[in-house]
Amino acid sequence: MIKTEAILLVWGVRDEVLERLPVRGEWLYGEYDFIARVEFSDRAEMEAFEKLLVKIIGGHTYKLLPVMISAVKRNEDDSFSIVEVPGEFGLV
Repeated sequence: MIKTEAILLVWGVRDEVLERLPVRGEWLYGEYDFIARVEFSDRAEMEAFEKLLVKIIGGHTYKLLPVMISAVKRNEDDSFSIVEVPGEFGLV
């Protein structure tokens, strides 16, 4: 089974809301408040996650960007990542 990966961006919410998010990520200071890499077993799981986000955040102040290609190399001294977002999401 191919897993679906996505990047989650959240903005315009208080710290208390970010603490309740069910994913681990990084807090940001700028245009976005939070970023995380999330994995789903299928599209239905991703849609259920989006419904939960709306409930926790109280609106649609987030972007969940599915990733078509992703690679991560973790080493002591170097790392790289490649991310491509599908064109069907209007982001290319």
